[in-house]
Amino acid sequence: MTAPWIRAQLRHLLAQRGHAWLLQGPSGLGQYKLALELAAAWLCDRPTPDGACGQCHSCHQVQVRSHTDLAVLMPETEMLAREWPLAEKAQAEIDDKKRKPSREIRVEAMRDAVEFAQRTSGRGRGKVVMVYPADRMNAVTANALLKTLEEPPGDVRFVLATEAAHLLLPTIRSRCLGHGLAWPGPDEATAWLAEQGVPAPAAPVLLRAAGGRPEDALRLHQAGLDARAWSQWPKALVRGDNPVIGDWGPGDLVEALQKLCHDLLAVRSGAAPRFFEAADLPPAASVQALTGWWRALAATSRTVDHPFNAGLMLEDLVSQARAALHSRSPS
Repeated sequence: MTAPWIRAQLRHLLAQRGHAWLLQGPSGLGQYKLALELAAAWLCDRPTPDGACGQCHSCHQVQVRSHTDLAVLMPETEMLAREWPLAEKAQAEIDDKKRKPSREIRVEAMRDAVEFAQRTSGRGRGKVVMVYPADRMNAVTANALLKTLEEPPGDVRFVLATEAAHLLLPTIRSRCLGHGLAWPGPDEATAWLAEQGVPAPAAPVLLRAAGGRPEDALRLHQAGLDARAWSQWPKALVRGDNPVIGDWGPGDLVEALQKLCHDLLAVRSGAAPRFFEAADLPPAASVQALTGWWRALAATSRTVDHPFNAGLMLEDLVSQARAALHSRSPS
């Protein structure tokens, strides 16, 4: 079921004119869902002001990932995760283990999309090129899109979605109409999470753990994060009791530690914490120790996907955290 804040934005976008949209905002707010809903509505045989009908042949083709007038450009890792078919040549190369799936949008895929844009619409309702996450285009790939984006051939429309618009070429951003993703209110987001099967007591805790981003909160629930354990682990970390974080991988642990460090710095600055309840936080360490810890976490995050030794990295992360949390301001 489409979230209510996505439906509201879809109605707004469909009432506007323009051949290219850039949907931008933090993760977990529904960029992919909104982009796909917008593409489906543009292609629908019986569209309404609220979006695609969901029943026609065009809508069915979108749902089964086979619409002849829709080109979806994503990193191959993302395509496979979301069950979109790869180009025949790319799939064969991966199946034959000649290479791994790309984490970027490949220039070959973009050139295929540009060629697709030149063709006549198969169903007569125009064509759509959807790019997500758009920031995964490197400079060569983005430049391959640029001329077609600036001078689209006839009946093609574009929807680009990203969580990092600042990484896009300025020339790409300037050729699109921008739309900032709306943040749902806590009550709206919590109600939606309940509809997705998240238990009512856990939903507010997971929503806070995700920084107020409902799709990220749902992913945390699906990954098995226990709401009570999330609330308790910061103080447990100070005591040296780490049963929960011992099950986390390096990437998950770095992200969780960054959230904890953020909230402790916020409290030291007189602001409210974002990811934890204030009562769940240990006593705030010295600002100097926290800022040093933050820099260390930022450096680790750049290599966390390729650790030399994951076990040693986890031990080092916990050691750094405890050292920072036990420091106290001279005042």
